[in-house]
Amino acid sequence: MVETEGQLLEAIRNGERAALRRLYERYADYAMAIGLRYIPERDEVRDVLQDSFVKILTSIHQFRYHGEGSLKAWVSRIVSHRAVDYLREHQRFVLVSGIPDEADDTAPDDFPVGTSEAMPEGVPPDVLIEMIGRLPANYRTVLNLFVFEGRSHREIAQLMDIKESTSASLFFRAKRMLARMIKEYLNEQE
Repeated sequence: MVETEGQLLEAIRNGERAALRRLYERYADYAMAIGLRYIPERDEVRDVLQDSFVKILTSIHQFRYHGEGSLKAWVSRIVSHRAVDYLREHQRFVLVSGIPDEADDTAPDDFPVGTSEAMPEGVPPDVLIEMIGRLPANYRTVLNLFVFEGRSHREIAQLMDIKESTSASLFFRAKRMLARMIKEYLNEQE
C-alpha cells in the first residue's frame, strides 16, 4: 500500500524517525528537478537541496496539512525560495530596467505562457529544460516562477526584491530568448 501524505505526516509527528527518511526519499528527485530549473549546475543545486531539506525537516511540525498534494506543494515552495535566495546571494542576477518597447513577435503561438502544461510542439522536454538552463539566472528565475509556479509579477517582485515592471521585463526577455532558441532548434531539426 502506498503511503499518503497524511499518513507520512502523522508518522513524522508521532516521532517515527524513519518517516523523515521516507519524506526525503519521496521528494528528493522532485526537489532536484525544481532546483535544476533555477540553477543548472548540479553541485550547486545539491547545496540548495541540503538547505531546503534542513528547512523542511526542522519546520515540518509547523506545516499545516490541507489535503493530498499540499505537502508536495510546500516542498516545492521551499526549494524554489531557497534557489532564488542562492542566486541572489551569489549575485547571479543581471540588472535590467523597464519593459521593452518592441512587440513580442518572436514567440511561437504555442509558447508556454502561464501554464506548465503548454509545451512548444516539436521540442522534447529535456531539450526545453536545457534551453531554460542556458538563460541568464534572473530570466530563468522569473520564467520558472511565472510559468511553472503560476506566480504573479507582484509576487515575483517581492520574492526577488525587484520592481513589478522589472519582473515583467525579465519575463518578456526570457520568453523572447527562449523563443529564439526554440526556433533555432526547430530549424536544425528540419
